[in-house]
Amino acid sequence: MDYSQNTIFVTGVAKPSKDDPIASSYQVFFLSLIVDKETDTIVDATCNSAREMTSKFIRVLLVGHNLVKETDDMVQEIRHRFLGLAQKALIVALKDAHNRYMMAEKYNKPET
Repeated sequence: MDYSQNTIFVTGVAKPSKDDPIASSYQVFFLSLIVDKETDTIVDATCNSAREMTSKFIRVLLVGHNLVKETDDMVQEIRHRFLGLAQKALIVALKDAHNRYMMAEKYNKPET
């Protein structure tokens, strides 16, 4: 998949619970997002999940949403639709990615 020049890559991280199969393979849960800088829309997403199905479902939950304005909506959708062991880690990683994106955008915008 090709990404336009308007996109950036941002990652959020969280510590998975000990019960999560991810914890046996990785020390952290990461969520990687490709975001259109002009619209703040998530155009692609992936994570280090134990199963490909998990990554695909998480992608469905996030792609198309505005990372700046719809983070709370995405969190609510995750709480209602993603009942996997990584739910808390996913929410924390999404919020971390949001914070990293906001900081990057703050420092990358030209001053007026």
